[in-house]
Amino acid sequence: MSNIAQQRIQREFREVVKSKEIAESGVHLELIKDDLTELAGTIAGPPDTPYQGGKYKLEIKIPDTYPFNPPKVRFITKIWHPNISSVTGAICLDILKDQWAAAMTLRTVLLSIQALLAAPEPSDPQDAVVARQYQENQQIFRETAQHWASVYAGSSYKNPAFDKMLSQLKDMGVEETAARVALSSCAWDLQKATEQLFN
Repeated sequence: MSNIAQQRIQREFREVVKSKEIAESGVHLELIKDDLTELAGTIAGPPDTPYQGGKYKLEIKIPDTYPFNPPKVRFITKIWHPNISSVTGAICLDILKDQWAAAMTLRTVLLSIQALLAAPEPSDPQDAVVARQYQENQQIFRETAQHWASVYAGSSYKNPAFDKMLSQLKDMGVEETAARVALSSCAWDLQKATEQLFN
């Protein structure tokens, strides 16, 4: 990595770490490797969203060509969101692809990802199943996103009906994560999820 890129990342890293505004919005950044090519981010689920109360970990890889190319960012914490893959954590966000500009910073990236949690774009999905649910059944989408936030990101949401269905599938020998994915993608229709798993 060039000295220019390293100096730039050091500056941006300090900017995020020292920013009061960033800290208050629940965004954190830490170094994984001393050479600044790998960082770890944490984003708090925004208030008044299904992600509220959750803490989401991000993997941030800085390319050698930074700042002329965007960092590679993905969610490590599983999340139910139209623009984030529920399987890989890949993020569909224009500034991480073709709308990146060299003037943008890590701060821009982190705040933009947090804003994406509050304002999904189902018309440009990363996860088609989640996007379809978001468009067709807002209530189920919200409850599913809250359930995932409690299981994976530590929010305090509880849904006894969902827990009961998960237990029923686990009693049939289905592994918990597979059961959760099937139920989530079948809008918590136990019959449909069972058919999907066993057919």
